[in-house]
Amino acid sequence: MRDLVNSISPFLRDIMSELGVEANDWSGSLAGSTDSAYADVTLPCHSLSRILRKSPMAIADEIALLLGNSLNGICSVSAVNGFLNFSADADWLSSLVEARALDERMGIGIETPKIIIIDYSSPNVAKHMHVGHLRSTVIGDALVRMLTYKGHQVIGENHIGDWGTPFGMLIEHLLDVGDGTPSSEIDLGTFYRDARAKFESDSEFADRSRIRVVKMQASEPDTITHWQMLVDRSLVHFNEVYQMMKILLSNDNLAGESKYESSLPEVVERLDALGMLKQSEGAQVVFPEGWTNREGEPLPLIIRKADDGYNYATTDLACIIDRVEVIGSTEFLYVVGAEQAQHFAMVFQVARDAGFMGKEINAIHVPFGMVLGTDGKKLASRTGGAVHLKDLLIEAVERADSMISEKNPNLSGEERKEVARMLGIGAIKYADLSTDRTNNYTFDWEKMLSFDGNTAPYLQYAHARICSIFAKSAIVRSSVQGTSISLIHERELNLARNLIGFPEALDNAISSHSPHKLATQLHSIAQAFASFYEVCPVLKAEGEATKNSRLALCDLTARTLECGLDLLGIESPNRM
Repeated sequence: MRDLVNSISPFLRDIMSELGVEANDWSGSLAGSTDSAYADVTLPCHSLSRILRKSPMAIADEIALLLGNSLNGICSVSAVNGFLNFSADADWLSSLVEARALDERMGIGIETPKIIIIDYSSPNVAKHMHVGHLRSTVIGDALVRMLTYKGHQVIGENHIGDWGTPFGMLIEHLLDVGDGTPSSEIDLGTFYRDARAKFESDSEFADRSRIRVVKMQASEPDTITHWQMLVDRSLVHFNEVYQMMKILLSNDNLAGESKYESSLPEVVERLDALGMLKQSEGAQVVFPEGWTNREGEPLPLIIRKADDGYNYATTDLACIIDRVEVIGSTEFLYVVGAEQAQHFAMVFQVARDAGFMGKEINAIHVPFGMVLGTDGKKLASRTGGAVHLKDLLIEAVERADSMISEKNPNLSGEERKEVARMLGIGAIKYADLSTDRTNNYTFDWEKMLSFDGNTAPYLQYAHARICSIFAKSAIVRSSVQGTSISLIHERELNLARNLIGFPEALDNAISSHSPHKLATQLHSIAQAFASFYEVCPVLKAEGEATKNSRLALCDLTARTLECGLDLLGIESPNRM
C-alpha cells in the first residue's frame, strides 16, 4: 500500500536518523504486507541487527516505542517477532477513498512525457495472422494504452514482414494465377503455401522468382505494383483482425521492412566508416564483444550476406537510427517472442557501440512465452497447422453468445450480440494478459470463459452487477460522487484497500512491462467487491448515510474496473 508507506516514511526517517540508520538500510524494506489480515505495511528489522547490534525483536520494540502516538489518525503500530506492523486507520482509509472517488483518474498520476515507440504485432504479408501473433498484439496494445494514460506520447509501430526474398516467388505466383486478379480475391489461406510449393518443385519458377527479387530491389514499376497488391490484400485482413480485437493499430502505424529498405546501405556505410565491419565467409559482419558460439569463437551479427542481401539485424539497426535521429524517441520496446532475446541483445550492443543510440536511450526487448494447447504442446489446428487468429476470435464470440443465451435469455438480439463480442474477445485477451508474459500459458476455452476465477467474464460481471444496482434504484451514479464514505465493516475496509492499490499496480505493471500485475489487482478488486456485496446491503442498507456511502464505494469500484480493463484493451458491458 504505497499511500500508507508514503505517510509512514517521514516519521520513520526521523527515528532511524536518531538511531544512526541510513535511509538506504531500511526504506526499501518498508512495503505492503503479504497478508492484510495482520497488517497493511510491514518493516522487517532483521537486516538492522548488524547495524544496531541488537536482535530484530528488540529493534522492532524500540522503534514502536519511539513512534509512540505519532501515527495516530494514520495507522496503528505493533511489533511482532522482529517485524513492525502498520495497520491503516478506518478514518484514514475513508478519507483516501473519498479523494479517489472525486478524482476522475482515481489517483493515477501523469508522468513527465516521453516519446515511446512500441514495436508489436508484426504479421507477415501474404499470410493469415495466426495464434503466434496473439501475444505480441495484445501485450503491445496494453502497454500502449497504459503508457498513454500516464501521459506519454506513445507511437505504436507495426513492423510487418513486407520485403525480402520470399516476395520474388509471391509476385511470380500472383502473375501466374492471373495478372488481373483483384487483390480482394487473393486467398491468403493458400496463396503463400502454393507459391512455396511451386518454388521448391519447379526450378524454372524458382529462377524467375530470384530474378523478380532483383527487380523488386531495383524498384521496377510493374514489380512494385504487384508487390503493393499483395500488401493491400494483407492489410485488409490485418485490419479486420485488429478491429475485431479493438487493437489500436491502423495503416498509419505501419513501419514494415520496406520502410527501411533504402536506409540499409547507410547502415553498412556507417558501420564500415567506424571500422566495425569484418569479412566472414563472404559476409559483412560485426563481432560484438563478449559474444561467442559453442566452440568459444566470436559470434558474428550478420549485416550483409554473401549474396549481398541484408539481414534482419541490418533492418533493426536502421529502425534504431530512424527512431532516435528522426522521431526523437528516448525509449522503445520490442514486444517479440523470447526466442529473439539473443538477437536483440546483440543488435542493441552494436547500436550502442556504433553510437546509433547513447546511454540515455532505453531499448528494451519485452519477451513472452508461447500459447499452448490443453495437450501441453504449441497450440495448433486439428490438421496440425497454425490456428488462424480470426477464426479463434469468431469462435470465442460464438461460445460467449451461447453462454449468454443460457444465463440471461432476456437480453435482446442486438444487445446480446454486442455483449457476446465483449465477453468473447475480452476472454481471449485477458487469458493472455493475466498470465506473466514470460511464461507459457494453456489456451482453455472452458477456463477463460468461466464466470469464476481470474477471468475477463468474472471482472466484467462485477462491473455489470454494479451498473444493475444503480439501474434498479434509478440513482444517477455521478450523484453519489463526493458522498461521505464511512468504512465500518471489515469487508468495506478490504474493498477500500484494494481500490487504493490500483494506481500502484498500474505503475508496477508499466515499470516491469507486465500487464498481468494490473490484471491481478483488478481481480483482487472484483473479489473484494463480491465479498463486500455478499454481506453488506447497499440499497437496503440501514440508514441513508450508509446507503449513500456504499453506493459511492460501488461507483468507485465500477469506475476502477472499467478503467483498468480499458487499459488492458477489454470492454466492460453494463449488462450481462
